Amino acid sequence: MPSQNLAQYIDHTLLRPEATQQMIQKLCAEAKKFKFFSVCVNPQWVATAKEELEDSDVKICAVVGFPLGANLTSTKVGETVQVIQCGADEIDMVQSIGALKTGNTEYVFDEIKEIVRVASPRIVKVILETNLLTREEKIR
Repeated sequence: MPSQNLAQYIDHTLLRPEATQQMIQKLCAEAKKFKFFSVCVNPQWVATAKEELEDSDVKICAVVGFPLGANLTSTKVGETVQVIQCGADEIDMVQSIGALKTGNTEYVFDEIKEIVRVASPRIVKVILETNLLTREEKIR
């Protein structure tokens, strides 16, 4: 892969809780300048990113259930619907770490399936907090 094309594979991300509108605007300007694939932002900043990136090919990725993954599935579904309405092109969701650690893989699977259903045809990526998972849980 030629190095000049590397940026098109990068999600330029700002998920800090203290992020300001000016910081999001700077993130978007950098994404346009360097032709990153997307910006990844918290839900409250999706509309701002949409406005800032209106004249570019840069996609908008929103996190759902971030950072803990401990929200109810219905909350994650509602959040997904709202960020799509605000202009999100992709969803990065945090899977339910507690459910996985409990061994309730059916809950984890059903939750992911439901987010994918409401986000379709958008891409949904699942954030795995691997530092919190054992080797067996990662495999599961």
